[in-house]
Amino acid sequence: MELTNSFEALLQLFAPAFTAPSFVTFRLLMTGWILSTRHRYVTDLIVSSDSVGHGHFSDYHRFFSQAAWKIDDLWRLLAKLIVDRLIGKDAVIILAGDDTLCRKRGLGIFGTGMHHDALSSSKSRKVCHWGHDWVDLCIVIVHPWWAPSKVFSLPICMRLYRNRQGLTKGKNKKVKRLTAAQKKAASTRTKRAAAQKRQAKANAKKNRQGSESPHKTRPELMAEMITLVASWFPDRQFVLVVDSLYSGKSVLSKLPDNFDLIGPVHSKAALYHPAPAEAEVRRGPRRKKGERLPDVKSWEKDSSKWSTHHFDQYGLRGSLQTKTNTGLYYKAGNDRLLRFVISRDTVGDRPTRIFYSTNVDLKAREILSLFSLRWSIEVTHFDCKQHLGLEDAANRKEQAVKRTAPMAMFLHSLTVVWYASDGHKDFQIPDRPWYWWKTEPSFADMLTTLRRKSWEDKLSTVSLDTTQREDNLNLLTYLATLAG
Repeated sequence: MELTNSFEALLQLFAPAFTAPSFVTFRLLMTGWILSTRHRYVTDLIVSSDSVGHGHFSDYHRFFSQAAWKIDDLWRLLAKLIVDRLIGKDAVIILAGDDTLCRKRGLGIFGTGMHHDALSSSKSRKVCHWGHDWVDLCIVIVHPWWAPSKVFSLPICMRLYRNRQGLTKGKNKKVKRLTAAQKKAASTRTKRAAAQKRQAKANAKKNRQGSESPHKTRPELMAEMITLVASWFPDRQFVLVVDSLYSGKSVLSKLPDNFDLIGPVHSKAALYHPAPAEAEVRRGPRRKKGERLPDVKSWEKDSSKWSTHHFDQYGLRGSLQTKTNTGLYYKAGNDRLLRFVISRDTVGDRPTRIFYSTNVDLKAREILSLFSLRWSIEVTHFDCKQHLGLEDAANRKEQAVKRTAPMAMFLHSLTVVWYASDGHKDFQIPDRPWYWWKTEPSFADMLTTLRRKSWEDKLSTVSLDTTQREDNLNLLTYLATLAG
């Protein structure tokens, strides 16, 4: 089974990332991934691509766990394809960064741990689940011509976050029970142990650098991906929009020269005026920051004038009042000058927050508009889990875990690129009287169009021998029954 020729041509662009035998396996697995309507287990991909009997099934498993290819090479080719096909030569590239939790079961899976589940949590109750936490970076496509009112985030890089629990999992399985005498002796060492623990925390960064299993935080992984993307496009300018987890020191202090960052300021952050010019020569180093700027509540209540902005765009609808200022977020960005915007909702329940931009020339409306585009990455996470089985990967080994689940994100981006290039010609709006105003495709519509076009091309082949046609119909019927 093969996908439509136009999509196969896109897959062919990734051949340089593989050896010749691995690329054949790659094409078959991606075909099965697109056509499958159930869990994206490797064995299910073999069935969906009609590859049963074409080599041993273990070959397909070893493609993820042992084959000689690098996932970053695949991301690099994909990012350049998106920029070439969907972004203008002189346009600023907008990126969105976030993380998402893929729930798993089992202690033997590499990289799993307990992570905060934002979807299941509320303000009053925090919920954690066992699974994989993926940090991802996406190119944001704003109001494309085939969907003028929508925004799409196309993943171009991913990293697996491992918390400290995941790093030490299984290393202390044998725990000896202490006797009464040992417990008594241990109680006298409590203060000493506490002091050692404080010292260990103070030297955590130094210790991590020499550790065999170094722990990287999610912001550090985001900074790593940003640096990688900047090396792919040294001559392009980027704007990165992130939430509060990724707008602190780990990202802002390591921002490449061709990157600007927009994100919220921590609610308890200390902001400062720029260092004043010194008229007289004095002893000691020069001042690095000025007087303290007011916090959120003080700035909201002061007598400075509010400006009102009305928004009716993707991710932001309503009326917001704003004030602006320039200053330093010294703990995160040292002496880098930033543009601050305080935003207050006049109609809805949005909290009053301060946002910042490293580009001080941007106005308040532009900063808030760009930040609202970040919502599209949440939609991408939903689509990849719902339609491409991001959470389905059933692997245990390190290489397989790091290279299987990202394929769902990879195919999401590639499907959108295919639709923009060729698939839009075959889009058919479903006949739904209750949704008669629908004119633009969702990602589910793009994926459906790709599947339908692939089956039409396969079944329309004229052959004197009807055996192949009957086999294709049998496979289509079988896959349709699995969907139920």
